[in-house]
Amino acid sequence: MAAKCWHQPKQLFDGFQISAFLFSEVLIKMNSVAICATDVIYWQFGKLADYVIKKPMVLGHEGSGVIQKVGCGVTNVKTGDKVAIEPGVPRDTDDYVKAGRYNLSPTIYFCSSPPDDGLMCRFFVHKADYVYKLPDCVSLEEAALAEPLSVGIHACRRGRVKLGCKVFICGAGPIGLCCLLIAKAMGASQILMCDFSCERLEKAKQMGASATIKVEKCPTCPIEFAQKVKTALGCSGAEVTLECTGAEFCVQAGIYATRSGGTVVLVGIGPASVNIPVSNAALRELDIRGVLRYTNTWPMALAMMSTKKVDVKPMITHRFPLEQATEGFETSKRGTGIKVIMQSKRDPQEQQLALV
Repeated sequence: MAAKCWHQPKQLFDGFQISAFLFSEVLIKMNSVAICATDVIYWQFGKLADYVIKKPMVLGHEGSGVIQKVGCGVTNVKTGDKVAIEPGVPRDTDDYVKAGRYNLSPTIYFCSSPPDDGLMCRFFVHKADYVYKLPDCVSLEEAALAEPLSVGIHACRRGRVKLGCKVFICGAGPIGLCCLLIAKAMGASQILMCDFSCERLEKAKQMGASATIKVEKCPTCPIEFAQKVKTALGCSGAEVTLECTGAEFCVQAGIYATRSGGTVVLVGIGPASVNIPVSNAALRELDIRGVLRYTNTWPMALAMMSTKKVDVKPMITHRFPLEQATEGFETSKRGTGIKVIMQSKRDPQEQQLALV
């Protein structure tokens, strides 16, 4: 299966031959790629928000693999190293990159974000600066989840989660659970989670949530729901709310459930426009902050997994070989699991790979 390089179309695999190898790149034999909800949306509808697929595109941005070859200027990894892959690579050194916020760069290459190909392939060429050698105690499967864990890190940083604070998380899907793991590791004293799935709420409890609240399939009043949150937390509201669904009801309830002077972080991607209680938020001096992926999070994610500050393994519920990608996507679409991992088996022809 062919993989596109991040930079130029000419850098494609031709069978098992690879063309000129750039100074700062690495060739990766892919091992594990987790399916994200955005992958499923692209697969079903061909678009997400302003991103529209206009030509065939390889999906997948949560991945890990083994280094097969390095460019002559690469020093951070070597052949044989197991690595986690950060899927966003700046193309230009613009003002955002200079300020350390490369995730906001408008020209960034991001795996499986149109028109850029993703990681669900057998081999992939990537910038060496955006692959990270795994600690010995971190598996390749765990490393694939460094990506959603990075979203949790970035969200908690944006929310200023700190020791002793009370956190409300809307949504117990993979991103909500990653936010739970990071908020707990950052010292939050209480973490309340809500979802409409009893199974996911049970998983949240197993992974460290202080308490959970079930959301009805057709909720009516966000103010009443916010009052349940306050009662469960035993205070005037959460200091930090991490909204991981994008659903209008949850955005509204999250604002009402946050105490005055607190912070609401919009992590989930929902409709292009939703109604929110702006006056309520403004008069109570709430900070409403957005999240776009992450920046400078991979070292922290891998360190947390290495030191057992967080454990992402309970999130992995299904595994499929790459040849059964359709089954993997159908499983993820049904929501019967948390994280579905696609595994790339060793191809018999791999022995004939010619690297020039």
